[in-house]
Formats: sequence, structure tokens, C-alpha cells
Amino acid sequence: MSVIDSSHPAYELFHSNTKSFIYGLQPRACQGMLDFDFICKRETPSVSGIIYPFGGQFVSKMYWGTKETLLPVYQSVGKASSNHPDVDVVVNFASSRSVYSSTMELLEYPQFRTIAIIAEGVPERRAREILYKAKKKGVTIIGPATVGGIKPGCFKVGNTGGMMDNIVASKLYRAGSVAYVSKSGGMSNELNNIISHTTDGVYEGIAIGGDRYPGTTFIDHILRYQADPKCKIIVLLGEVGGVEEYRVIKAVQDGTITKPIVAWAIGTCASMFKTEVQFGHAGSMANSELETATAKNSAMRAAGIVVPETFEDLPEALSEVYETLVKQGEITPKAEVEVPKIPVDYAWAQQLGLIRKPASFISTISDDRGQELSYAGMPITEVFKEDIGIGGVMSLLWFKRRLPSYAAKFLEMVLMMTADHGPAVSGAMNTIITTRAGKDLISSLVAGLLTIGTRFGGALDGAATEFTNAYDSGLSPRQFVDTMRKQNKLIPGIGHRIKSRNNPDYRVELVKEFVKKNFPSTKLLDYALAVEEVTTSKKDNLILNVDGCIAVSFVDLMRSSGYFTAEETEEYLKNGVLNGLFVLGRSIGLIAHHLDQKRLKTSLYRHPWDDITYIVGQEGLANQEQK
Repeated sequence: MSVIDSSHPAYELFHSNTKSFIYGLQPRACQGMLDFDFICKRETPSVSGIIYPFGGQFVSKMYWGTKETLLPVYQSVGKASSNHPDVDVVVNFASSRSVYSSTMELLEYPQFRTIAIIAEGVPERRAREILYKAKKKGVTIIGPATVGGIKPGCFKVGNTGGMMDNIVASKLYRAGSVAYVSKSGGMSNELNNIISHTTDGVYEGIAIGGDRYPGTTFIDHILRYQADPKCKIIVLLGEVGGVEEYRVIKAVQDGTITKPIVAWAIGTCASMFKTEVQFGHAGSMANSELETATAKNSAMRAAGIVVPETFEDLPEALSEVYETLVKQGEITPKAEVEVPKIPVDYAWAQQLGLIRKPASFISTISDDRGQELSYAGMPITEVFKEDIGIGGVMSLLWFKRRLPSYAAKFLEMVLMMTADHGPAVSGAMNTIITTRAGKDLISSLVAGLLTIGTRFGGALDGAATEFTNAYDSGLSPRQFVDTMRKQNKLIPGIGHRIKSRNNPDYRVELVKEFVKKNFPSTKLLDYALAVEEVTTSKKDNLILNVDGCIAVSFVDLMRSSGYFTAEETEEYLKNGVLNGLFVLGRSIGLIAHHLDQKRLKTSLYRHPWDDITYIVGQEGLANQEQK
């Protein structure tokens, strides 16, 4: 049920309590309307909600002054209207393809008394159908192809008036005495400027739109201004094409319009062209002499309308009319009010260099703000042009520098060697069980990664730490082995269940061969191999395994490449970079196991009873026997 305030006369489309819907997701236009409300010192926002049939969200975050507020987003006109029966204006931002159906639907709701159609390119037949139905329903249509309208101190349609500094400069935050109607939305901004500098300001302004069949015409709005006692002067800005100005002339001649009108029809230069010219708008082309701007200006002047000799003389002509009415006492100039403070959007203020704010986060490895993404200052196009590979990308993102090609190749080797170690290890088993429980890829991958720690995968970090400390302390290989034995600690990176000195791990051989051939120095690897000589003399399978070989080789790389200081090397190792290598490499294999199980369509896994030793209740019996 509609609860529209009927106390406002029919000639008043907008007032200080006007409520509206925005049809379509137009956050900038919506925020502009709310900012206008705020500087006009409205008590409540003019936008009650947003209608967006495609859904996707239920609220839209906006600002009311400096505070955040939420506007409801409705997927249907019916829901929006039932929740806000006081809304009587809709600003329709639907595209030219859907504006017909959306407007026809809006016309089915009696509470909507004014609809602004912003879209350009609405088919003329559709525009005429909308106009016909709107007249039957008694609804005022502004547009199509319009920027809208504005009533200073009360309400503005969408993006009318331009930027907030322009609105303030034109004093649109409070009402004046001059109302205007224009075809052009762009020229309405010029009228705002002219009127604010030559009179006490704009009372109301409407841009009817440049199409051949606007929903409302010049005469419709001028008759409203004639009926409104607060409007003292009318400004009409017409243009070449159409005959709507002649309806205004007739109304002046028969006495229907008695208020002073200052007018001009744009396009007087058309006669200078040898061929027919259409100016911008769909309706701005003269089909007869009558429709030329020159003929219109002459006819309006003859009817008693104030028409200057050129558009440049319009401000002076308007000023003379205004000053005359002031002297006659018809106009009491509006008192100036304090210029309202304009809330400035943070992003805009930052762009202008007006503020500085400490950042919550810092990134020194990548930047996505420019024309293209960059890794440690290297544009992504250069990454591919120079073909630095995944190892090169890792060096940029992990270490913030371009490492030599042998270092990038080593990183790639590590990923390839740590990618998988069969389905029986704990990480792969966790991933497989999680996949068979019906979980998604990410859940299954994370389940496997969570097993990585000191027992699974931690040998890289541990080996790097123990071997490095021993070497730096000057311990001989045998002293290192004896020290670890006395502490009852296993040496990380030493030992293998299957491989031995007589059955070597070819992964270790590949790493040793590459490192010896390419690294500037292999002091820590040599030390680790010397430790292997000691441990294998006791037991054949106490070899330097792949984890240990990778770990000590990585330390050699950082220490001998010349790209890292000693402090940086220590910091990277302490921060877990080797674990990062294992995690990154092993993720490849864990994802593979997930995909393998999905491909095989395996069922939910349940562990067999015969693989579990059940000891239930025996602890209680033992306690009783002790007693």
C-alpha cells in the first residue's frame, strides 16, 4: 500500500523528503546522491534502496557523510516497493536493451510518480510506448538519454551536477529563484554555473534528454514552474530540431505562461554548413526551416521571451531580468548560507596527495597496481620474454633478486625431486584418505600438508641446521657424529630404509653431480660427505640421503653465490625456506594423488580391524591385580 505524502502539490516532483530507488548497480551515482543529500543537510538519505534483478548481494556499503551505511539491494521491484512504500522516484540505470521492460514493470506500481530513464539508444517505438503508458498512469518520465535533474537543497537525480566541487561552486546545496529546462545534460551544468553567478541560484533544473521522443517536454516542466510560486524566472535551453519550443511560444502568447522566460536555441551555426548536419542528440536535426535554431530564436523573441543575440550574451540577459525583479520586489535574494564541508573519498584524497596513512601491510616482492604485474620489480612480460622459468620466479618472489641460472635450475631440481615419494608416506596417505572421504582438492591437499613437520619433511631444515652448526663450530666429521650420539640424537639427512652405499639413491647422485659442476663452492656438501664416510663405516645404509644432500647444497648456494650476506643466509634458513621448498615440491605430488583417487572413483576408506591391535580394559585389570 502506498504511503506517499500527498500534501505536496502536483507541480512539485522533488522535495526535501523525496525518497528514491536506484535501478541497477551504480555505486558512484548512488554515492553522489547521498553526498548531495548530506551537504544539503537533509535529515535522511534520498536513496532508500537499490533494485538489481541479477542478485549477487543483499546490501551495498555507502557513506552518509563520513560514516558508513548499508543500502538494501532487492532483486525484485515488488519486494523493494513493499518494504519502502514511501518511495515515489526511481532512477533507472538499466541498459538500452532492458530499459523498456524494466520501466514498463515500474509503471505497474502506483507509488512511483517520477521515473528518470538514463539510457541512451532506446528505440523510438519503445520510448513512445513508455510515454503512452506513463501518461495513462499519470507518471512523469524524465528522459530517455538524460542525465536527470536537480532540485537544490532537496534532491538530485543520479550524476546530475557533476563532481561535488562543481555542485558547491554552483551553490546547488540551497535553493535559488531560477528554474531551467534543457535538452542537454552537459549544458545543464553550464546553466547551473551561469545561473549561480548571475542570480541568487537555481531553484530546479531538468534535462529532458536529446531523443526525438522524450518522456516529458519543455512545456511540461515550464507549466510546473509557472504553477510553483517559489520559481520566479524560467530559463529554456533548446536546440535545433523538433518543434517543442513553439508550444512554449503559444503558451506565452495565450497567457498560460506569465513568468519571465530567458531562452536560447543552440545550433544557429547549422546554416553555415552546406549539407544537413545532426548535432549530437538524436532529435537535433532540422527537417524544415521551422526547426532551425535561428527560426526558433526569432519566434521566441517575437513572442516576448527574452532571447539574447548570442549564447554568450545569455548570462547578461538573465542578470538584467533578475535585477529587474529584485527592484520590483518580486524576488527577495536568497541569503547565503555557510558553504558545507564536503566529505572527500579516501582514494580521491590520497590521489590528490591530501592525506597520508600508515599502511597495515607491507609488500616488497610484488606489485599489481601498475599497467602490469611485477615480481620484485621485474614486469611479468619480461619474466616470460627472458624465460626465467619457475626457478627464476621463485628467486624473485622468495629472495627479491634475480639469482644466476644455475641457482634457478637447482631450485627446479629440488621441486622435481621432492614432488612425490609414493602413496605410503604420511602426507600422501592423509591426502588419499581425505579424497576418498569425498572432500575437494584444497581440503585433501591441506590434509596432506598438515603432516609436514619435524618427522615428515623436517629433515631438510634439521639437516641444514645441524650440519651448518657443526661445520661452523670447527667439529671434525667424527666429532660431529660422536657429539650427536652422546646427545642421543639422530643426524637429520643421514640414513635410508632401502638405499645404501652399495645401492645408492640416484637422486642424491644427480644433486651431487649438478652442485659439483655448477656451484662456486661446495664446502658444506663436502663436509656432509665426509660425515657419510664415518656413519657408513658403522652401517651401510647410514648414507647422506636426498633431504640431507639438498639441505647442505642449498646452504652452499646461499653462502657461495655472492647474492646473499651471511646474515641474510642465516635469516632465510631460520625462517624455514627449506621447508618451503619441500612444501612447494610435495604439493605437486599430493595434488596428483588427489586427482588419481578421483579418477579411480575410489570409495570411502575404512581401516581394517586386523591392522589394529585392540587393548581395551586391560589397564583396569592390571590395576586390580596390583591392588
